[in-house]
Amino acid sequence: MRLNNKVVLVTGGASGMGQAFVRRLDQEGAVVYFTDINEVAGKALESEINNDGGHVFFLPQDVSNESDWHMVLDTIRSHEKRLDVLINNAGMIIPGNIEECSLEQFQLHLDVNLKSAFLGCKLSLPLMQQHGGSIINMSSITAIVGEQDAIGYSASKAGVRFLSKSVALHCAEKGYAIRVNSLHPGYISTPLVTGVMSKLDADRQAAVHQRLMQELPVKRFADPDEVSGTVVFLSSDDSKYITGTEIIIDGGFSCH
Repeated sequence: MRLNNKVVLVTGGASGMGQAFVRRLDQEGAVVYFTDINEVAGKALESEINNDGGHVFFLPQDVSNESDWHMVLDTIRSHEKRLDVLINNAGMIIPGNIEECSLEQFQLHLDVNLKSAFLGCKLSLPLMQQHGGSIINMSSITAIVGEQDAIGYSASKAGVRFLSKSVALHCAEKGYAIRVNSLHPGYISTPLVTGVMSKLDADRQAAVHQRLMQELPVKRFADPDEVSGTVVFLSSDDSKYITGTEIIIDGGFSCH
């Protein structure tokens, strides 16, 4: 119960890593609000966890929409009066290199992956200033080493990395007890990753998988639960002096 009674908001919480975070944070005693654009999956997860004795709350949200952010944060303000932890986890990816990626696809990556983190950080500060807290922005290993077949994703996640540093410096200068860090998972077995792979033709799928297995020292993708422990650490008081940095969880991928 490392997060007993902490109020946490997780975006993109209905599936993949976000779902793993919601489950683990609930187990650690947090009051968990989570959002997703997929209302059916979100409500199903809320019912499943609460029927099993949990205490989570689902809210529908398009994270690229400022009005939706106000709706979510106003709900938390009215019920909890504060927010202790924000996890900007929602994201998307469309595979494509510089020649394949359209301007519309590139802009969509910026809206969902980067603009959402900007809005979350900016609009959550008033709920966190008085008591302090932690903002965890989910970036990616592709913000550290790049990925030729995901140019929009890589660029947007690199933006999240340095957005986090900028907000961390601002909060420190203002004297807010709010720490801001970015988390950089490598290749994780989630619907997002498997969905991307399924969009490639068979030959390209095989080539990408072979390349990744050659470059991954541990020779496997991670399970979402293997990222959750770091999220709990950054959400807890054990990380009070950690701000403005990035934590990599990639099975040694970036060692090369």
